[in-house]
Amino acid sequence: MILSSASTYTGSAKKIISLVPSQTELLYSLGLEEETLGITKFCLYPSKWFENKIRVGGTKTIDILRIIQLQPDLIIANKEENAREQVEELARHFPVWITEVNTLKDAFQMITDIGTLTGTSSKANLLSSEIKLKFAQPPFSTKPIPVTYLIWKDPYMTIGGDTFINDMLNKAGFRNLFAGQLRYPEITIDDIKNSGCNILLLSSEPFPFKEKHIDVLQDQLPGSIIKLVDGELFSWYGSRLLHSPAYFLKLRKELVGGS
Repeated sequence: MILSSASTYTGSAKKIISLVPSQTELLYSLGLEEETLGITKFCLYPSKWFENKIRVGGTKTIDILRIIQLQPDLIIANKEENAREQVEELARHFPVWITEVNTLKDAFQMITDIGTLTGTSSKANLLSSEIKLKFAQPPFSTKPIPVTYLIWKDPYMTIGGDTFINDMLNKAGFRNLFAGQLRYPEITIDDIKNSGCNILLLSSEPFPFKEKHIDVLQDQLPGSIIKLVDGELFSWYGSRLLHSPAYFLKLRKELVGGS
């Protein structure tokens, strides 16, 4: 059963399976150590969960038979990160909550919903309030700085204006030069040049950009500032958001001297 709203869930949430790394970390932050039964192989945080919890495949390669064996009473998935067919198959057997997070506002709603589902509303509300407080103190006083944000190589892929990362770029004081496109478009070096990009951000995930990739791109984009950035702090929409504002401030200062 795919749950239509968090308030409609009447289960006990004592055997939870999380299919999304950032939401796994959120469950940990809400104190659901005993209740969280299974996670994916990409749920690296907290490290002790990665080492000790049952792994049920990857985010898009879910081991459905393993999950059926575990008999969870709640599965937490995400519209973008998990394969629709696999989630629908799981919903034939168990209650499934599917999140959709495209903005920071959506992330707050997601945290609230998971608090409702798991009986941890007080902790979830406190966490949301703390994150909101950090984001409510704007550290930037000038107009947004244009950037291109790459998430993949061969082909190069960036982020469109309808993504969570785009909203986080806005919160960080940047302007996505490809915001006029949708989701995760493929782009070329010529596209980057034609966009007028002077600052190129290379995300640490999902493709793990390294210094060697900066060297290659610098030859093709002479004069551009190219920098590796922590993709988790731009794309994770759970409790990791507590650390994003400070990181954004530090990053902007490194790029433009705090202007």
